[in-house]
Amino acid sequence: MKRSRGRVVHVESLAEFDGRLAAGATTLRGWRVRGVDLTDRHDALADVSVAGATFLGCRFATGDAERAQDHGALVLEVPSDLPVEPRSALYTPEELYDAPRYADSLDALAYAWSQRPSDPGSALGRALHDHTIDLALESWVAGRGLVGVMGGHRLDRGHPAYLDTALLGAGLGAHLTVATGGGPGAMEAANLGAWMAQRPDDLPEAIAMLAGVPTFRPSVDAWVRAALAVRERFAGGADSLGIPTWHYGHEPPNPFATAIAKYFRNSTREATLLQVCDGGIVFLPGHGGTVQEIFQDACENYYADESSIAPMVLVGASYWTEELPAWPLLQRLARGRAMEQHVHLVDSVKDAVNLVVSRK
Repeated sequence: MKRSRGRVVHVESLAEFDGRLAAGATTLRGWRVRGVDLTDRHDALADVSVAGATFLGCRFATGDAERAQDHGALVLEVPSDLPVEPRSALYTPEELYDAPRYADSLDALAYAWSQRPSDPGSALGRALHDHTIDLALESWVAGRGLVGVMGGHRLDRGHPAYLDTALLGAGLGAHLTVATGGGPGAMEAANLGAWMAQRPDDLPEAIAMLAGVPTFRPSVDAWVRAALAVRERFAGGADSLGIPTWHYGHEPPNPFATAIAKYFRNSTREATLLQVCDGGIVFLPGHGGTVQEIFQDACENYYADESSIAPMVLVGASYWTEELPAWPLLQRLARGRAMEQHVHLVDSVKDAVNLVVSRK
C-alpha cells in the first residue's frame, strides 16, 4: 500500500482504497481519491463517513455520488463521454490503433474530443488523464537510461535522411532506450531504428517497405498499415518510448514506439520529454519545434547541478551554423558554465552515437 500519512491521504487505486478500509478506517475525512472506479463499493461507502472527503474523477454506482455529496463529500466528475480514462500504464500502439479505420480508433476519438469547447468537467478529465500518464511514465523509465532524438516531423520515409535517422536510433538503441516525440518523420525513423537495434542490417529492407507510403497524408490508414507490416515482418523489436500529444493530434503517433505516453497538454509533454532523457539528447535538423527543444534543454543544463547535466549533440554543422545558426548561440551560452563540456556539434549520426555511448 502506498505510504501516505497525515491529515490528507492520497488514494489513487482501488487496491489502496480497499487496503485502508481493511486497516480500520471509519472516516474518509481528508482523503483525496483520484481516478478510482468505485462502482462495486456501494456497501463500503455506506459503512463509513465520507464527510470531508474529495473524489476526483471517480466512478460510482448509481446514486452513490449524490449520496456522498449529501453527506459532505466533494465530488468532481469527469465527462461520461471522455474517450480515455485515468491509466495505470502507458499506451501501446495496439491500444491507440484499436479499430480497422483510423477515424474510429481511440487515438482519433480522443483528438476529436479534445477539440471541443472546454468546460470544468472536461478540463478535470484532461488533467487527471495526464497526471496518471506522469505516474505511469515514472514507473516505465525506472531503471532505464534514456536518450532523446529530436528532429523534424516532415521527413518522408524513403528520404536518405530517414535512413540516417533510423541508423542513429539503432546505434543508440543498442546501448540505451530511445525516446522521441512519438510522431511521424524523424521521430518515427528513430523509433524504427530502436525497434531494429539488434538487426540494423535489415533497416534498408524495412524502409523500402515503408517508402511506398511516404507520409500519413492523405491516408493515416495506409501509413499505419505499412508500419504494422514492418513490425510483423521484423517481430520482437526493442523497447522505445514515444511522447506525443493530442495538441498536435492531426499528426498520428508512430507505431514503432512500444510505449506511448500521450498527453493532452503539449507544455507538459515538452517538459517531460526533455526531463526523462538522462542519457542526453541528439538534435537533428529541424525547424521551430526542434529549435525550441534545443534551447529548452539548454536552459535545463544551464542551471543544472554539475552531476545532472545531460549531453546535447547537434547533428549537421552547416545546418546549425548557417541555415539555422543555433550552434553559435548555444556555444556562447555554455561558455564558462558547467555545461560547456557537454554541448557538441557533429556532422554524422555515427559521431553522435559515439559521443553519447562514450558517456554512458
